[in-house]
Amino acid sequence: MNTDETSRRRFLAAAATAGASVALAGCSSGSDGGESGESDANGGDYSAAEQRVVDYLNSNDETGNFDGSFADETGADEVVIEVGAPGNGANYAYAPPAVTISTGTTVSWEWTGEGGSHNVVSADDSDFELSSGSPQEQREPFTQTFEESGVAFYYCSPHRTLGMKGGVVVE
Repeated sequence: MNTDETSRRRFLAAAATAGASVALAGCSSGSDGGESGESDANGGDYSAAEQRVVDYLNSNDETGNFDGSFADETGADEVVIEVGAPGNGANYAYAPPAVTISTGTTVSWEWTGEGGSHNVVSADDSDFELSSGSPQEQREPFTQTFEESGVAFYYCSPHRTLGMKGGVVVE
């Protein structure tokens, strides 16, 4: 091996080491993408369906009890969402406001009896039709079994402008 080959090999080895160091530094920069506005409360990226819910809950009449996280109920047969839960200045909230479920899961909206009369109505851009009927202070639970993937956006008609909205991601 001559001197030129040795120098060339050293140069290539040094270049490879420097490249690997730069790549590793980029992976461990500490940025979780939070500046983009598309990270969840745990620092992970939202799925496209979850991002739709985030946009809905944070639009216009912002949902006061939504902290950016989703209740992960995938695999559950039934999920309960409270209607009239604390939030938005009184009992004008659904709890949890954002849920991820699997297809075949039944969601049961259960009235707490707090905050006056409430209902569950699908928003225009919802993938599912939801209607619990006219607003009531107390009623039997409203249930919906989700057999297909998609996103359900819903609100309480008397308290929509106060931010009483929710979203369900069906995977």
